[in-house]
Amino acid sequence: MEIQKKDLRYTWNLEDIYPDVSAWQQELEKLKEIGEQLAKKRGKVCENASQLEETLSLQSCFSQLLSRLFVYAHCRYDAHMSQPEGKKLYETISGVYSALGEKLAFLTPELMKLTMERFAAYCEELPALKVYEQYMEDLLSRKPHILPPEMEELMVRMEDMQSAYNKIYNDLIVNDTPAQELTNSQGEKIPVKDAYYASAMSDPDRSFRKDFFEKLLGGVYGGYIHTLASNYYAQVKADVYLAKSRNYSSARAKAMEEDFIPQNVYDALLENVRANVKPLQDYIGLRNRLLGISQSHMYDLFVPIVPDVDRKYSYEEACKLMLESTAILGEDYTEVVKQAIQERWSDVYPDKDKVSGAYSTGVYGVHPYMLLNHGDALDDVFTLVHEMGHSMHTWYSQKHQPYIYSDYSLFCAEVASTTNEMLLYRYMLEHAQSKEERILLLSKHLDDIRSTFYRQTMFADFEDRTHRLVEQGEPLLPDTLCQIHREINEQYYGPGFQADTNISYEWARIPHFYRAFYVYQYATGISAAVAISRRIQKEGKPAVEGYKAFLSAGSSKHPIELLKLAGVDMASPEPVKDTAVEFAETLAQLEALL
Repeated sequence: MEIQKKDLRYTWNLEDIYPDVSAWQQELEKLKEIGEQLAKKRGKVCENASQLEETLSLQSCFSQLLSRLFVYAHCRYDAHMSQPEGKKLYETISGVYSALGEKLAFLTPELMKLTMERFAAYCEELPALKVYEQYMEDLLSRKPHILPPEMEELMVRMEDMQSAYNKIYNDLIVNDTPAQELTNSQGEKIPVKDAYYASAMSDPDRSFRKDFFEKLLGGVYGGYIHTLASNYYAQVKADVYLAKSRNYSSARAKAMEEDFIPQNVYDALLENVRANVKPLQDYIGLRNRLLGISQSHMYDLFVPIVPDVDRKYSYEEACKLMLESTAILGEDYTEVVKQAIQERWSDVYPDKDKVSGAYSTGVYGVHPYMLLNHGDALDDVFTLVHEMGHSMHTWYSQKHQPYIYSDYSLFCAEVASTTNEMLLYRYMLEHAQSKEERILLLSKHLDDIRSTFYRQTMFADFEDRTHRLVEQGEPLLPDTLCQIHREINEQYYGPGFQADTNISYEWARIPHFYRAFYVYQYATGISAAVAISRRIQKEGKPAVEGYKAFLSAGSSKHPIELLKLAGVDMASPEPVKDTAVEFAETLAQLEALL
């Protein structure tokens, strides 16, 4: 049954950003004015301490206003994609950013003329510059990848064009694809759309799951596979072009070096996960026996293996569990979580023209926002807790850091969200009321590690292979992409899993592929989260304080150093290996109860 959002309590309050569109438009004009002021700094950026401080201050203000305008427009658009006003705002700010970006492309090359010695001298003359020290160190380390001003202008245009591929994907799948309806085991009409995928895949009726999966994967994604393959191929070519243009050895090197992550972290992840797929394959075999099937299809991997345990969790119940499970992090933490619930930081329920999935985004000086598609399943509780983890990371960083360091790297982005999930799992397992509930939670934990550790590594494997092919001059044809994805599923899941034709289309429904080399960080994130959650439970307050130091640090240090604040060394292979051990140990606990 499609949920229509009528109760404002379950919609996000964007008026906290701007009271109305008129205020948004006024701030847009202010952004343009600051952009023009910055443009007048051309040729003067580094001539003295005062000019440098004025430029960096204007640049920070420009970036902050731009982010605020983008978040408001993006949220309006995502909640009602068929309504023209939100899309118009989003296209407007995108166009303004592109135009101003070309004008301001000189900034980075001019800043590159500085040395740290000269910057230090300027700081002595004007102490207000000291706040930019880490920023300048990071910026100057990228000198080999910064181009002359006229080339930077071209790169801005290229990067703006690249964003179109994700828009094309969303417009095709969300706006231009007619939704069929299927009747589930409860007699409800369910639209065959990604927003309902999780709840459909947990339905006890296998024939319904199969029908939904085949119509979504085969009918929608398979039906548009040539268009989607061409769109993704264009995205990967753009990734490769941008990396080569900036003198990186590969698209992967660009993505990782920009975040100061050693490339061996990626290679070690693939190597160690591939070496530890046997416990995953053993779990698939166990599920098959319990479900009474010879082989699993993808539509079998989310259904509970405990009969008659099909609890529904209202949004209010999910919020209560979230507060209870994160109480270990202290009253200051849970008070902000309560504020998020009461003050409408979230858009909660699915709607006919709302984007699928879930995310958290932040507005410096306001608060984070979360997009959800709550469907009352256990997975939806974990999704809520996951996105709140992102939001709390944003809240702590923005509270304790100046704007310039208030964001955090992609590598750190999935740590807080997944740590929250780990705390929820351990809390629910500890308070389980029956053997069946414990079995369900252990199975859920295995599935979460499967989907966040093993499965996201599979996607990382896919991305690595596809980008390497393009870098070698090979085209990405539909059959090539589908074959790669099917082979990876066969290699990881093993003989107990049927990698059928429909699973070969699955790569096409992964929106994160339009953000190159993002997905591997889910796997490294859960590895860090396993270590952090264990440390919190074992050590208590000292571990909590270390974790909050990490949450509060934003981007004031490089990612590897930031995670050391929370007691985790991601430069070593141990967190990844320990996550594989956690999976094997959880599987042993589950088998002991069955």
